[in-house]
Amino acid sequence: MSKPTNIKTSEEVRNRLRVLADERGTTITELLEELGTRELTEAEREQRAFEAARELGIEYTEQVQQVGQDAWVKIRAYQGGAAA
Repeated sequence: MSKPTNIKTSEEVRNRLRVLADERGTTITELLEELGTRELTEAEREQRAFEAARELGIEYTEQVQQVGQDAWVKIRAYQGGAAA
């Protein structure tokens, strides 16, 4: 197991994390661990996009890459509750 550490955040965010953890029947620590391992880095998204294009028989051009990046911007905007 990894060595524990502290993360500084506002009371508002901490309270929200507590509610989210309670709703899932878990702890804030476990919630953060899940979120931290579930979310993809930019490099991981790029690699998966390349692999998906290859599986679909699509050449992974700069245009395809840009369409994918634009899609991620829209996805993140909707996840945040705002339209892109």
